[in-house]
Amino acid sequence: MSVESLYSRRSNLIIAFHGCDQSLVDKVVSGQEELRASENDYDWLGHGVYFWENNEERALQWAKELSKRPNSSISKPAVIGAVIDLGYCFDLTDSHYLSELKTGYDVLVEATKNIGVPLPKNENVGASTDRLLRKLDCAVIQTVHQLHEDDDQSRPYDSVRGVFWEGHEIYPNAGFSEKNHIQICVCNPNCIKGYFLPRKLNNTFTNP
Repeated sequence: MSVESLYSRRSNLIIAFHGCDQSLVDKVVSGQEELRASENDYDWLGHGVYFWENNEERALQWAKELSKRPNSSISKPAVIGAVIDLGYCFDLTDSHYLSELKTGYDVLVEATKNIGVPLPKNENVGASTDRLLRKLDCAVIQTVHQLHEDDDQSRPYDSVRGVFWEGHEIYPNAGFSEKNHIQICVCNPNCIKGYFLPRKLNNTFTNP
């Protein structure tokens, strides 16, 4: 019997990008390191490795913004690309999964009441009104993961996908903001099928 490999199953792949320091890009591409999962209590989509779906420019913008913070680990902002299979995805653009998110919230509310602790809150940072510290959302999503882990009939989610409206309006009274984006949070590292260095567009040819 043949041994299953990372590429044995037919997949539905997406392209995504991760902003970080150039030194980390070099190490990941050469196979010396892997991207590490984020486990902050304010992570927007719970714990995992974060990517910007099909948005190299936004990934680089984020890395540049992060490099300006005190004690930042980023001195030379850069971007690494990834080919990702979302697998069993907790897709928060889908009504079914939004309903499950609400269930996770209800369970979290009851749990915090039972142990006598306050419910986490989403909070703004500075002048921003984008609720950059998503402690409530993170806790709700982690509750959903825990419910799946506790249920023998459920399989764990491989990834989480969410769309976000962020930044200033593009024009007065617009329904679009300057930093709108889709984020991917990879919980199962086997979803990451490979890394690559983004190429520049060859303007001699059309972009297919």
